[in-house]
Amino acid sequence: MENKVSRWCLVSMASIPLVMTLGNSMLIPVLPIFEKKVGISSFQSSTIITSYSLAAIFLIPVAGYLSDRYGRKVVILPSLVLALIGGIIAGFASWKVDDPFFWIIIGRVLQGVGAAGATPIILPLVGDLYKDDDEKTSSCLGIIETSNTFGKVLSPILGSLFAAFLWFLPFFSISFFSLISIVLVFFFIKVPKGKQEKPQPLKQFVKKTKEIFHKEGQWLYPVFLLGVYAMLILFAVLFFMSDVLEKGHGIDGVKKGFVLAIPLFTLCVASFITGKKIKGETAVMKKVITTALIMIAGSVVFVGYVSEKLIMLLIVTSILGTAIGAMLPTLDALITEGIEKEERGTITSFYSSSRFIGVAAGPPLMSLLMKDHLNISYIVGGVFGVILLLLVLKLIKTEKSGQKMQTE
Repeated sequence: MENKVSRWCLVSMASIPLVMTLGNSMLIPVLPIFEKKVGISSFQSSTIITSYSLAAIFLIPVAGYLSDRYGRKVVILPSLVLALIGGIIAGFASWKVDDPFFWIIIGRVLQGVGAAGATPIILPLVGDLYKDDDEKTSSCLGIIETSNTFGKVLSPILGSLFAAFLWFLPFFSISFFSLISIVLVFFFIKVPKGKQEKPQPLKQFVKKTKEIFHKEGQWLYPVFLLGVYAMLILFAVLFFMSDVLEKGHGIDGVKKGFVLAIPLFTLCVASFITGKKIKGETAVMKKVITTALIMIAGSVVFVGYVSEKLIMLLIVTSILGTAIGAMLPTLDALITEGIEKEERGTITSFYSSSRFIGVAAGPPLMSLLMKDHLNISYIVGGVFGVILLLLVLKLIKTEKSGQKMQTE
């Protein structure tokens, strides 16, 4: 029997990536403010983003394992509570502690733990709710990814707006948004009832995971690398733009938030349209990924060269945003539809973990490279895009439209 998924259930699922995206991206435009208020370097401010992501990287696979064995909702709700607590710690320390940097990092790590247990579980949950209907799965994943990317559009605007009132208000706002998501998930997500499984022993879980990667690794590894690459490029460019808009163009505050939102808006629109169009067809998905990689590699090399010309910078980064926006829901759909339900939580959690590697690495790498090696770093980014394009063409095989992933 097909499960009827209510509109409020969909809203509740979409709220989770929205909240978690706000929890990270909202801080990017206000990092220069944190540097002044807390008295920290550009590299230290980048660790406010990285600490969140590092915690998520290591705990996401654990969350995936737990969600497969104990249920999606059982893992999601406590994780959202941790994200709420982390925001309170970071905000209160900024407000009341003389040297708050250590406590801000503690709060951010807690939020990262929360993100680890909430965001990646959404992908397999969608697969559970729309089982055996690839078209609805792709469409719903498009909405989820659009919610994620819409969060990125809102983030710089909201972050700048909150910081204009109180520089540490963004931390408290993350707790408020988490609370809304907790209420929505608790009341509206109804997980389909199925046969209760006994928790799988860890040794058996590790063995099974190895078997999946051995069997499906030919196309899984490139997809994981694409997740790392897309998020690394995105967060490196956003970190750089936040810095250059303020220091190079004299644009700060809410105005900077709106300017940063322009390439993120193109990312959001591309994500929504792609989610609607791919409809579970792997041949179409491969075309989307290859086109997106060509666009990313072709545009990222120019970011440094056009940084002094605001209009050109926005055009180049908007092309970049469009390409990344098209790629993300496509990768989500490949993973969700290419893996059996029993292992879906585990594999999607490893994929989400790989994306957080990119998020964690982007800002600190850019903070170290942008002073002396700006253009070289973006050219290297473009070269990596070409290498990934060749890997996709070689390793991701499709046959007829509508078929699942094929391997040699």
